[in-house]
Amino acid sequence: MLLCAVAVLVLAVSLFGGGDTSSDTARSDSPRHHSAAAAGPHVGRPASPHAGPSTAPSEHRTGKSLPRSRPVRLLIPKISVDAPFTDLAIGPTGQLEPPPADDVNLVGWHAEGASPGEPGTSIIAGHVDTTTSAAVFAGLGALEKGDTFRVARADGRTATFVVDSMETFDKKNFPDQRVYGDTPQAQVRLITCAGDYDSTARDYTQNLVVFAHLV
Repeated sequence: MLLCAVAVLVLAVSLFGGGDTSSDTARSDSPRHHSAAAAGPHVGRPASPHAGPSTAPSEHRTGKSLPRSRPVRLLIPKISVDAPFTDLAIGPTGQLEPPPADDVNLVGWHAEGASPGEPGTSIIAGHVDTTTSAAVFAGLGALEKGDTFRVARADGRTATFVVDSMETFDKKNFPDQRVYGDTPQAQVRLITCAGDYDSTARDYTQNLVVFAHLV
């Protein structure tokens, strides 16, 4: 089976941990899905600029939140995930590029979107498998409503999220606004491939999305 990228944009890779260099940088709006992608979830470019928490009116941002900081490690005890992050970006085709296939224990985040814990929708993507073995999000489907996971951040804080729901969507009818649309709360989407493997398209037919919020 071919590797499957998450239904977001996972981009050209540079592993990080260490200092947060993005806290004051402007970020674009949440990614939007335009069409099914052959090599993984296809995500389009932001439809409109996204104002970071420093410029967004306070009354438009609700619930618990943390300042912007790079995610360093994703911890999901229930499915034995303890993985470092890599930055992901939107490629020239308008979709998020996948994390490198040579590291099965690696997740990516949309680095131009909200960071985990920051107000808005943070996108975290990971492979379900590669050509040789299961990958970091192979067990993602075992999560249930009420389960928790954590994101260790470069600022030394740990953001804890609780799962609200899990849904599987056909890639040809992916609800981009629902999954990637900006939110006033600090939310996260964990995304990977699901469904049957289409050998002609060389991709899975569906995406599994975990919806969660900061607690």
